[in-house]
Amino acid sequence: MNLRPRRPEPPRVDITPLIDVVFLMLIFFMVSTTFDKQTQLKVDLPSASTVEKKEQQEDRIEITIDPRGHFYVNDRELVSHDAQTLQRTIQKIADGRTDLPVVVSGDRKAPLQSMVTVMDVTGRLGLARLSIKAAQSQPQGQ
Repeated sequence: MNLRPRRPEPPRVDITPLIDVVFLMLIFFMVSTTFDKQTQLKVDLPSASTVEKKEQQEDRIEITIDPRGHFYVNDRELVSHDAQTLQRTIQKIADGRTDLPVVVSGDRKAPLQSMVTVMDVTGRLGLARLSIKAAQSQPQGQ
């Protein structure tokens, strides 16, 4: 007969359920993450020292100019990249409204003529709320 006291077994923490929960959270966050719209079309924005951050507005016209000078209106490339096609497209989207804001994102290597064309077309259509998107430049010395 063995009457010696038994040594208690040290407590163990089973981390298998914890790993399962962390893995499920990782999958949830990967699936529910939203991605930036600029990943669809690679545009190298010019930089500016002051950039205003505005709230997203649902009713607006976004015009993107790629390095070749091609126009994209609301992330859709135009069939032909001339002023008449751009004007017809904007007229169709605006539907007679002149209060719609127009946001222009032009690549820094895009031809200046493309930007002037956008400004000319929006001016002819009476769209006066024109803004140009730029990336914020890093301060000197950083």
